[in-house]
Amino acid sequence: MRKSITVLFLFAIVALVSSQSQIISSQKTPVQKTSIPKDTLKKSKAIVLQQEIKKDTIAEKMGALVPYKKDAHASYYANKFHGRKTASGVPFDMNKYTAAHKKFPFGTKLRVTNQANGESVIVEVNDRGPFVRSREIDLSKKAFMEIAKNKGAGVMMVTIEVFKN
Repeated sequence: MRKSITVLFLFAIVALVSSQSQIISSQKTPVQKTSIPKDTLKKSKAIVLQQEIKKDTIAEKMGALVPYKKDAHASYYANKFHGRKTASGVPFDMNKYTAAHKKFPFGTKLRVTNQANGESVIVEVNDRGPFVRSREIDLSKKAFMEIAKNKGAGVMMVTIEVFKN
C-alpha cells in the first residue's frame, strides 16, 4: 500500500513538472519572437547626444571647473539685506543666484555643491563676507534653498569649485 502511494505521488509530481515546463516554454516563445522597434533606439541616441551638447556648451561658456575648497560651511543672507547695496555696488536680490566671499573677485562664477545630497548651483560673487569666522561663503536665499536638504537649516557643508576661463 505504501509503495503504491509513493508511486502515485511521484507520478503526480512528474506530471505537474512537465505541464509547468510546457506552459513556460509556450510563454517564452512569443517573447523571443518580438523585437524592439528600431525607431526607439534612434530616439534614445538622439537624446543622449543632446545632453552631451548641453554639457559642452556650459563648459565652453563658463570655462573649466577647478576645485577650491571641500567641507566648507555655507550660510545664506537674511531677508533684511534684500535691496541693500552690496560691496560691488549692485543692490542685493535674494531671488538671484549670488554669493558673498572674502577673497574671490566680483563677477567670479562658482559652483557650490551640497555634500549631503549632491545638489549644486552656480552663483556669481557680488559681495564680501561672511563675517563669521567658521563660514566660507554666504549664498542668496534662492541659491541656498535650491540645494538645501533641510529647508529649515541655516548652514550646510558644501564643496566650492571655481570656473576658470
